[in-house]
Amino acid sequence: MLEYLNLHVNPDDEKLVSAIDELPLWSAPFGLKLLQTITMRSNCTILDIGCGTGFPLVELAQRFGKDSHVYGIDPWEKALERVHLKLRAYNIPNATVQAGVAEKLPFPDSFFDLIVSNNGLNNVRDLEKSIAECARVCKSGGEFAQVYNLSGSMIEFYDVFEEILTQENLKDSVIKMKEHIYQKRRPVEEVVELLRGNNFTDIRVNEDVFYLRYATGSAMLNHSFISHWFLPSWKELVPEDMLEKIFTLVEEKLNSIAKEKGELKLTIPFALIDCKKA
Repeated sequence: MLEYLNLHVNPDDEKLVSAIDELPLWSAPFGLKLLQTITMRSNCTILDIGCGTGFPLVELAQRFGKDSHVYGIDPWEKALERVHLKLRAYNIPNATVQAGVAEKLPFPDSFFDLIVSNNGLNNVRDLEKSIAECARVCKSGGEFAQVYNLSGSMIEFYDVFEEILTQENLKDSVIKMKEHIYQKRRPVEEVVELLRGNNFTDIRVNEDVFYLRYATGSAMLNHSFISHWFLPSWKELVPEDMLEKIFTLVEEKLNSIAKEKGELKLTIPFALIDCKKA
């Protein structure tokens, strides 16, 4: 009962130093809202869909305690290696992660008391199959809470992007951009209908917003978060021989906006949808 009294932390332990930065900036606002919403109780079996490098999985395992167990699933195997390091560094025995996809969950029917997804389900290939799988593995009376960013995310960038694409007569690219946004950020009403169709009830939606602020458009486009995780999909929307011209114009326009307004402020609206399995 008092193991924590015998814990001796070595701040020079390489594993600890490597694991301590466990909360990605992008994931934090969504995940904190999730942690404020879900029901806390003992003896829970929990699933984190799209657990990535371990947030909120690591936090859930510690907050729910050792009589509960948290399972994480993600197709990103290198990220799961990072989770294993964190679990070892923090000596967390009640969490298990494995590679897999939400469309085919490797768990038996009615297995989980709680299922969470922190910006995970919006990245699946087939949302309909994924929610059906969540319904299958969720116990009757179990809780399902997901949070994801909405279609208005980074609208300040997308408005400029669309303006430049239209100006350069790239109508197909505009259509692809809008389809990309739809697939990644489905309307709340559609997600709610999918939940109802899969026997989830007591559906509660909580919308919120935060902002990403940059001194200039150049700073925003060169920021590692943008350049690593958003820019590749934006580049796919533009013909290769037009890439330099389009993004030169986009960057110039964003810099102009930042100069006029004193900063470039990107809006990130998001929704937390919490429900119960009937």
